[in-house]
Amino acid sequence: MTKVTNMKAIVLAGGFAKRLWPLTIDTPKPLLPVAGKPIIEYILRRLEDVPEIDRVFISVNRRFEGNFRDWSAGMAFGKGMEIVTEPTTCEEDKLGAVGALAFLIREKAIDDDLVVVAGDNLFDFDMAKLLGSKKDGSPAVALYDMAEKDKVRNKYGVATLDGAGCICDFQEKPAEPSSTLISTGCYFFTREAVGMIHEYLSGGNNRDAPGFFISWLCKRMAVKGCVFGQGCRWFDIGSMESYDEARRELEKP
Repeated sequence: MTKVTNMKAIVLAGGFAKRLWPLTIDTPKPLLPVAGKPIIEYILRRLEDVPEIDRVFISVNRRFEGNFRDWSAGMAFGKGMEIVTEPTTCEEDKLGAVGALAFLIREKAIDDDLVVVAGDNLFDFDMAKLLGSKKDGSPAVALYDMAEKDKVRNKYGVATLDGAGCICDFQEKPAEPSSTLISTGCYFFTREAVGMIHEYLSGGNNRDAPGFFISWLCKRMAVKGCVFGQGCRWFDIGSMESYDEARRELEKP
């Protein structure tokens, strides 16, 4: 893997997860346990394995800031880690994922290559493959092949790739998906792409799902699609059903 210096990572953990109530009324979704440890710790272990990352920021909301600080007090992590609190306390005033990303980038003056991971992800694919696009200066999105369009429609962000493996179209939760390749909520942004987030938001674009930013970005620069197949495990903890599925799979003896 190409050596990269001064790479940062952000874990987006500022949501309120109403679809998982009552579990998430008093506990943020990334701190829900799976096989004896919080979801976010699985993500951090993956990031810890990437030598190029020198610091990880965890983006949280004000309502659950105390939960994350209590958890982090007992968390052993081999890199610099910092909790950054966005000024939101409920669903109605949330910044949205892209808005929260822009807030943290501004607050910490991030001007480096950046790995971004949604805080409700459980995956076992190799982050080094995602970062492979660095060699040609391209951002990248980790995609998972669901194999069947019926499993995709109305549920996920869907990417279409061209012959060079770049994303030529990206749709957020389409009723008629163009492919079975869905975003896993794991991204690599080059320094140039990080600098374009402000331009995107200044244009009045959607502040919530990162897929809208990817759709906008891929029309302005090459964005690689890094495809992981059925040989890898990935869980999007967005419902009780997916949470139960992840626990069954990871708690197997």
